[in-house]
Parts: sequence; C-alpha cells; structure tokens
Amino acid sequence: MPTVSYQGEEIECEKGAVLRDVLEEAGLSVYNGKMKQLNCRGAGSCGSCAVQVDGEVSEPGKKETARLWLPPHHPSHDVRLACQTRVEGDVEVTKGRGLFGQHI
Repeated sequence: MPTVSYQGEEIECEKGAVLRDVLEEAGLSVYNGKMKQLNCRGAGSCGSCAVQVDGEVSEPGKKETARLWLPPHHPSHDVRLACQTRVEGDVEVTKGRGLFGQHI
C-alpha cells in the first residue's frame, strides 16, 4: 500500500486513491483559510487544493492542466490539484502559502 506523507503524518491508502480524499479521510485539509469552506468539493474547477507532490502519482488530465493555466496558478509553479491526482506509490505532499497554496 502506498504511503502519503503530509504535515508530519503518514497515511496508508489504496493505489489509485484520490489524494484529496486520502487526506480528508485522515482529518487533514489541503485548503488554506476561507477556501476550507469555499472550495469546489473536488470538481477540479477552483484550484484551491493545489499542492506540491513528490512521488508516484497519476499524470495530469485535461481538466487539471487547463485549471493550472489560470491565475493564480501557472504550469511553472510545479503544483498539482489534490482532487485530480491519484496516488500510485509513496508520495510526499507540501501545501504552499497563499489562499490557493500557490506559493511553494
């Protein structure tokens, strides 16, 4: 089983699990500030669950790629949307500063 490391916690999950769901089920949030209440609930449209991921994860899909081209994100920021990312192996997750986590 893959292990997700986030904020000092290590969570085991099924291969292919959605990163956002894994963290939420463990009681950990991928949102900053007001976005804890104002996010799109995993639809991939708001961009507020952006995190830096180091490890084995799925490739970005069309929806995620398109959203990461919109401000405050940019493809050069090297972030992924937790709601669109599937865990394929061990990963380390870092949430950046800013309302959307865009400052890594």
